[in-house]
Order: sequence, then C-alpha cells, then structure tokens
Amino acid sequence: MILDVRADAADVGAAIAHFRAHGWARLGRVASDEGLEGLRARADDLMFGRVVHEGLFFQHDARGGAYHDLAFGRGWEGPSPCYRKIEKLERDPLFRAWLENAVFERVVRSVVGDEAALYRAALFTKSAQGGMEVPWHQDGGSFWGLDRDPELQIWTALDDAPVESGCVEVLDATHAAGLATPLGGNIPRAIVDRADADRRKLALPALAGEVLLIHNYLWHRSGVNSTGRTRRAFTVAYMPASTRCLRRKRAPRAFVRVFACGSVR
Repeated sequence: MILDVRADAADVGAAIAHFRAHGWARLGRVASDEGLEGLRARADDLMFGRVVHEGLFFQHDARGGAYHDLAFGRGWEGPSPCYRKIEKLERDPLFRAWLENAVFERVVRSVVGDEAALYRAALFTKSAQGGMEVPWHQDGGSFWGLDRDPELQIWTALDDAPVESGCVEVLDATHAAGLATPLGGNIPRAIVDRADADRRKLALPALAGEVLLIHNYLWHRSGVNSTGRTRRAFTVAYMPASTRCLRRKRAPRAFVRVFACGSVR
C-alpha cells in the first residue's frame, strides 16, 4: 500500500484554493511508511547503479558545492549518494505508480484537466554531505521550450525536510505576477533584491510522506543540508496533454500521458 491511511481524507478542495491564492499549499501526509521505504530504496538503487533504466537524466552535485559550477551532460558518473537530480522517473515502475496515485489524480484533474501529461518527474536530493544551495528560480519560461508553461507541481518529501535540511522556501503569492524574466529559471539578483526576497521568504518544512502543491511560477529556493542526513524529495510537473514542445534544434519532445489518458505521444 503506497497511500497513507489518512490520504483519502485529504481536503483537496481547500488545498487547491490555497494553491491558487498563494502559489503553494499543503496536502498533508499522503505516502505510507511502506511506500516511502520503497521509493527511498529505489532512489538508492538508481544512484548506485543497482537498478538501471535507459534514458534517465542524472546530475551530480558540483564538486565545489556552488550552483554555478554545476556540470551538464555527464549523466550517471558511477555509484554516488550525491546526485542532486534524477529526471525521467516515470520510466521507473515504483515512481510511476506514485505519481499516478488516486489523491494526485484528484488534484491534477481539478487543476490541469482530464487530459494530463508530464513535463518532468524528478528526484531532488540534498545529500548527507550537505548538498547544494539552489537560488531563487521559477519553473517555466522560454527556456522550457513549450507552447505554454505548466502550472502544477506536486512535491513529496521522501525524508523529513526540516529547515536545517534545506527545505523548500518560497516567496508567497509571487506566482500571480507571472515570470520575472521571459527566459524563466533563475531570477536575476537585482530582481531578488528589489523584492526583498531573502528577508520575506517563507520556509515550508515537511515530514516524510507529506506533500506540497507548488505553482511553477512561484519563486522558490532551498539552502544546504546541515543535518548530516539525506533529504530527498520527488516532484512532478503536470500539464495539459495538448501542450507542445517548440524546440527546433532537435526533434520535439514527446510527453507521457497519465491517469489513463493514453501512452507516449
């Protein structure tokens, strides 16, 4: 059983209303202990090469610990607990089952619609060695190469995520103003300073199994992990299945439909 016994009682309507107003919401405890154990074990197996799926995207922490020193295009670099990101986890049956659970389906059908697809399904990790600070950013813009930006991410804490572990931090309701720059992604320091974001930020600590809804345009960041324990979270960006990839240098991406809306397009 992957769902917590309390999951059916989740007040999805209230969470969505808060999400629309503030750009984030707490959905409560959704994952069971059994489900968490399976996902954590699978995360370890992927990082150490004990389970292999073709086409996964891996990114290791920067060797010096600075975000601007991140290396791209290296993929899996050998067994390590310090991969900060693994994408395309819809290719793994355990993570696929989680992202299509019944509670998430209720949220996605209410926010995205009945025909939904995935932009990404990704594990984000801050290792026991500290992980990395992630700057203020938004998950959208021309860099994403879509005809419209996704609006909904569903974020699951696989481990306890207190403030000291580098929990998600947000700037409340910033989704309402749209993108800070047309490119999207990292928000320029001058704009961050004008918004006084570092002082006004709101920390969203979570216990293992708890779930957050996050709007893609909401300003968010995270600090380093000082607990000495791994902090893992699984986040899934859902979007209308009619969304199209606009990239031209390579073949346009095909997106995986979810909740019995068909297979890969």
